[in-house]
Amino acid sequence: MSVEQVLEQALGLADEGDWERMADLLRGNLADHAGNPAIHCWLGVAERELGLEGLAYERFKRALALRPEDPYVLATAGNGVAAFDDPEAELALRTAALMAPEVAVARLLYGAYLAREGLLLDALAELEAARNLDQDDAQIAYELGVARCLAEDLEGSVDSLSDAARLDPEDGFGRITLGLVLLEADRWDEALNELSEGAYREPHDVEAQLMASLAARAVDHEALAYEMLERGRMRASQEDVVLLTAVEERLDAGPSAARSLLTDEMAPDQLRRRLQVRP
Repeated sequence: MSVEQVLEQALGLADEGDWERMADLLRGNLADHAGNPAIHCWLGVAERELGLEGLAYERFKRALALRPEDPYVLATAGNGVAAFDDPEAELALRTAALMAPEVAVARLLYGAYLAREGLLLDALAELEAARNLDQDDAQIAYELGVARCLAEDLEGSVDSLSDAARLDPEDGFGRITLGLVLLEADRWDEALNELSEGAYREPHDVEAQLMASLAARAVDHEALAYEMLERGRMRASQEDVVLLTAVEERLDAGPSAARSLLTDEMAPDQLRRRLQVRP
């Protein structure tokens, strides 16, 4: 197959979320198109989605070494190596954004990178430009919310994260982040709604179940608090036992104790961690 045919089929499989077949297709054609950076880049995407992070990193590195001129490939490969704190990421992402300022994903990924590097004014400029290019992209809205939170603009962050939740209400991770920012803004009833909805959509996220449990008890929704505790218990590993026990003790002690554990310990740490998760 020609490289165009391979890429068309591969991106079609990506749209379907069929990462296994996508990876098999690209691997099967890699020898014939070893000099094409897009083949390596999209294979890296498929392998990353399959949990093969080390292999994906090598694919992204190879794609960049082949000096791609496609801004989508540059941005995607640059973002891929950024997850490994590779210094090559900045140049690739900046080049993609400068090469194609009208491409929303290039501005998005560069802005997301800058935000996590602490360059918040530049990050906000890139992300706001991306948002202007595509008002309906939930990920852009989410990343703008992240950058605004890192810049300590809580109300602006809530606005952007709420937009992201409206555009993609099934994104549990995003709704949990929104809930944590609402807690920071002392908007407890709204925070509980987002934390519980996010936890329902992310049943394997034990911390999310437990934070929703504490938030529910803090505002005196006792039945929901114990329901979320049991959801967390069902998925808990041995490493979660200490935290699970602490949460249960605070629930039994009442709303004030639950609120204290959530706001003084769990929520700030969880928010910091989740804000650092790259797209």
